Amino acid sequence: MQLVLLTALGVGGATVIGALIGFLFRGISHKFSDIVLSFAAGVMLAAAVLGLILPSLDYGGKYGLLITVAGIFAGALCLNVIDKLVPHLHKMVGPDIESHQDSNLSKVLLFVTAIAIHNLPEGIAAGVGFGSGNDAQALIIAGGIALQNIPEGMVIIGPMLASGVKPSKTFFIAMITGLIEVVGTLIGYFAVSIASAVLPFALAFAGGTMLYVISDEMIPETHAHGNERGATYALLVGFCLMLVTDVLLG
Repeated sequence: MQLVLLTALGVGGATVIGALIGFLFRGISHKFSDIVLSFAAGVMLAAAVLGLILPSLDYGGKYGLLITVAGIFAGALCLNVIDKLVPHLHKMVGPDIESHQDSNLSKVLLFVTAIAIHNLPEGIAAGVGFGSGNDAQALIIAGGIALQNIPEGMVIIGPMLASGVKPSKTFFIAMITGLIEVVGTLIGYFAVSIASAVLPFALAFAGGTMLYVISDEMIPETHAHGNERGATYALLVGFCLMLVTDVLLG
């Protein structure tokens, strides 16, 4: 339990670290941000497949394939519904926020709210990983999500400051978005601990949410500023790094 709690704090704290970087380096280039986010996408892709989807097949028994496929689509549809209600990162970071920041405080706050809402299922994915009993795999999953949270934390700082939000309040809001991820991690862990029968579906569901985030949000964002080639190789590096790590730990 102590490891789960520390991991939850680490996943949520990654958003705060990103926010601190956003305060210190407000002029970070899109190219650097795209490379970091793509690397995180590669890590998350490997974590979703190796740490969630394949174990779901193993734990599912006779109906493992059906349970896994159903869980993947259920996770993706869940985030799709959330996206319909509150659009997320790449749908809101654009000319409307960057060019008219002073008059768009409400839109900026909606953008931050969207990140906070999306952090809950990401946190749940981190927590569910521990339900399989493979702490090494669970840490890899959590590490991939934490890496993704760093550039996300960086992104939310600039628009809020430019819209007139005080630095102290800006940092507090960033902490709240990270705290939601901590709560999600604990929910995921306790859910599969209480009902181990739902573990195969829960693993696949968490994997589906991660695949959705990678495809619908991270890759489009990293390919939107002319850095597609570098972003692609960064994703491959992240994926292969986690593949090597999985083999060595296995």
